[in-house]
Amino acid sequence: MRVVFLGTGTSQGVPVIGCTCDVCTSVDHRDNRLRSSIFVEMNDVHLVVDTGPDFRQQMLRARIDQLDAIFFTHAHKDHTAGMDDIRSYNFKQGKDMPVYASKEVQEQLKREFSYIFAESKYPGIPKVDLHTIDGSPFQVEGQSIVPIQVMHHKLPVYGFRFGDFTYITDANFISEEEKEKIKGSKVIVLNALQKEDHISHFTLEEAVELLTELNPEKGYLTHISHRLGSHMDVSNELPDNIELAWDGQQLSID
Repeated sequence: MRVVFLGTGTSQGVPVIGCTCDVCTSVDHRDNRLRSSIFVEMNDVHLVVDTGPDFRQQMLRARIDQLDAIFFTHAHKDHTAGMDDIRSYNFKQGKDMPVYASKEVQEQLKREFSYIFAESKYPGIPKVDLHTIDGSPFQVEGQSIVPIQVMHHKLPVYGFRFGDFTYITDANFISEEEKEKIKGSKVIVLNALQKEDHISHFTLEEAVELLTELNPEKGYLTHISHRLGSHMDVSNELPDNIELAWDGQQLSID
């Protein structure tokens, strides 16, 4: 399995206009983060989780020329705003794009992108094939996907387990039942917004504590605010098996 971090930041990521902090002025490319998204290649099936406002730039940067399905974690704009740019893959691949999302997210997509779902469609618009995520495992082109429901304050959000790899973003609570779906993953990605308490995101300390409990071989932190600190500084505070992810980072998972 190949994994590419398309983006590891937030809408409070970097650069922030007018901010002169060490992160926003950093020349370390690992401190320059687009909105959180990830690409997963499993047995020649090519998948993306979330299409934020930076989706087109991310896919061009990563040179991803095939996309077989998209999964949405939740309906916030920093995770959905780039869906219009799937049209390039419609044209290239000659088919509708399978999109997997909860019913609530689908309703939001239909409001935000009403022209895509209109009865009378304008030529050249994106074409999607909606599939409903209801918490049960499902398959995409023969590959098994396990959705994991987490809480983003009061909003249910889906993470996903792909074989031995689990990806979770925008969470501050995971029930014991859902943790059981994660356990045994070799690699776990978890959000860590900042060091200070936050109403809807894990802090750095909370994320490290949860990864220690789940005990993967390797843990990565994503959805990082500029307030967390620089990549170099925060890395020095982390356990050996946990690190900050960075845009463009690639993983190979057996």
